[in-house]
Amino acid sequence: MNKQDLIAKIAKDTGITKTSAAAALDSFFEGLKKSLKKGTPITFVGFGTFKTAQRKARTARNPQTGATIKIPKRRVVRFTPGKALKTAIN
Repeated sequence: MNKQDLIAKIAKDTGITKTSAAAALDSFFEGLKKSLKKGTPITFVGFGTFKTAQRKARTARNPQTGATIKIPKRRVVRFTPGKALKTAIN
């Protein structure tokens, strides 16, 4: 499922227009990004939790040339599925 499929499903299930569904979905994603950028975890009970984690700096190897490169430390997004989601897919 991609973004357009999700917009179509939201519009169909709620009876709103695709434009309104797209605006709501964009607003949701924007709020999600802003919260994660601040470092605030987002929890949807039964679905899961989005949070940021710090990844350490490391040394890697370019597979084409074999040259060693340094990858700097950075923040990444982690998702932990909730119990209801885990049971729904198994």
